[in-house]
Amino acid sequence: MINQKVDVTELDFDEIKDNLKVFLKNQNQFKDYDFEGSGMSVLLDTLAYNTHYLGFNANMLANEMFLDSAALRSSIVSHAKTLGYEVSSCGAPMAKISASLATTDATKVMPAGTKFTTTVDGTSFQFVTANSYSAANAGNSITFDEVEIYEGSYVTTRYTVDNSDPDQRFLLTDNRADTSTITVQVQNSSSDTILVTYTKATDISQLTKNATVYFLQEIEQGKFEIYFGDGVVSKKVQDGNIVILKYVVTNKTAANGANLFTAPAAIDGVTGITLTLVAAASGGSEPETLDSIKLSAPLDYAAQGRCVTRSDYQVFAKKLFANTQSVSVWGGEDGSYDTSLGVVSTPQFGKVFISIKTNTGQNLTAAQKTALVSSFSPFTVASITPVIVDPETLSLILNCTFMYDSTTLAGTKPDLEAAVLARLTTFNDDELKSFNKPYRSSYVQGLLDDVNPSILNNTTSVVLAKKLKPKIGTIISYTVQYSNPLSNPHDGHLGATGGIVASTGFKVNGNSTQVVYFDDDGQGNLRIYYLTGAIRTYTNSTAGIITYSEGKLSINSINITAVENVDNVVSESIRITVKPASQDIVPVRNQVLEIDLVNTVILGSIDSAASTGLGYTTNTTGTGATTTINTTSSATTTSAY
Repeated sequence: MINQKVDVTELDFDEIKDNLKVFLKNQNQFKDYDFEGSGMSVLLDTLAYNTHYLGFNANMLANEMFLDSAALRSSIVSHAKTLGYEVSSCGAPMAKISASLATTDATKVMPAGTKFTTTVDGTSFQFVTANSYSAANAGNSITFDEVEIYEGSYVTTRYTVDNSDPDQRFLLTDNRADTSTITVQVQNSSSDTILVTYTKATDISQLTKNATVYFLQEIEQGKFEIYFGDGVVSKKVQDGNIVILKYVVTNKTAANGANLFTAPAAIDGVTGITLTLVAAASGGSEPETLDSIKLSAPLDYAAQGRCVTRSDYQVFAKKLFANTQSVSVWGGEDGSYDTSLGVVSTPQFGKVFISIKTNTGQNLTAAQKTALVSSFSPFTVASITPVIVDPETLSLILNCTFMYDSTTLAGTKPDLEAAVLARLTTFNDDELKSFNKPYRSSYVQGLLDDVNPSILNNTTSVVLAKKLKPKIGTIISYTVQYSNPLSNPHDGHLGATGGIVASTGFKVNGNSTQVVYFDDDGQGNLRIYYLTGAIRTYTNSTAGIITYSEGKLSINSINITAVENVDNVVSESIRITVKPASQDIVPVRNQVLEIDLVNTVILGSIDSAASTGLGYTTNTTGTGATTTINTTSSATTTSAY
């Protein structure tokens, strides 16, 4: 029986073409036809390509219909909008300055768009005010306090409303616009210059038909659109109205860190201008990523405009502080923050603790923390107080030794070690450096085994390091939290050789010559010693307490008067390293893990058994031969403790 049906289950181009050939060969008209090398083959290619395109487009269409599988930014943004989620634009670096004008005039105004200049890494940048400031005279000067200036250009766009044009849109014309700087005003007409300033709508349940609010959404090409109500849900703009949009177009992250600004030639006619830096530029950021939108949109929808759960606070932190890279939130029942001890496990009910890692790596300033807490207030439960806590970096110093087969290695040993370092660097950037990202030893060892087929095995151990920044010249106690159990298999473990604690050098009590260090006795006591050659002389055998089970160092009151260089670089901190009880390290609360690539050691060795095919090697000297027996081909790791 002749098969006159085409198999339509395949989507691969070659299989589609083969199915078409089988179908044609089963027809009487083409039974003996050779399709290869003929004109018919070109037609089959065309049919197969057409089918392949249709299948691909259908697959893409199906994927784009759902937030989880969508790949196009326009689709993801559209899905987020249906959930009521507003996508974050890029952010302009913002600095704070105070400007003093030498004048006897009663008042002066610093208008929006006032320009200041600065240089970062040899590149000039312009900062502008996004708002107008006014100040009164105090003596012989007028001071504008804590003026916010944004990197970029201050842009004004005007639209005349024409409701008969169904395609009219009110756009921010550049996809580098920072939407947090927008001012939206509506002028009655070209002949009536009365201006009404509109605010961004946040809760439509509170709107009336005359509410002067605007709505904001991201559209194609990463640009943003302003739109207005319909006369039922907020006020509708009328024909002839002039919509005026003012905003900052920025270079995003390029000017973060700027801290030296030059004033314009004059402000409101005054040329005698003195600038004082209040806060260096920070907050420059890229537009919200697709992964962030996919994660945050459903959580924002679940939050329903209020902060109750941890995920609610995580979503609102990203919405209220655009420069957020990642957030860690914990309730007071799981720990608290003490100004002298830092983050501790002691409960403190009635508070929620929020730690934010920024895109720039800089901690939030005191002003930013205060502003963020105020921004949370409309959404929090009345009895809960948000507290912003700085993130803490817990450094991982790795000691990686690996064995490799030299007969299968295409390059050199240094090339192989560099490849291992590159893999660790990628792992560090992609899978650490964020909250709640643990270090799993077996996973990392597997990654390193897969770097090159010639690598046979590796042994990778980890040491924990934290930096303690002392208050120089002040007698004070300190607490260093590792929040992972520390190695102490028995009482007095390694006490005779310095224990599991080590530190960089520092000086105490004003002694300008004697450099001292920390170690421990294996019995829970921190010690201070100095070196004479390799001999340790202890000046204090009870300098503090180490709680091995909690991973906590409590340093008794001490007067640290100087700090030695760390890694041959001038430092303000002492680095204290400890050996953990487990090779798996889990960050807790505000901790962020990061591999210290400067001090990480990577060492490769040839596996003799693999390279010679024998369990021994033979070395020839003159006419004699020496045989060296290798009892194992595995790498041997020498612990630093």
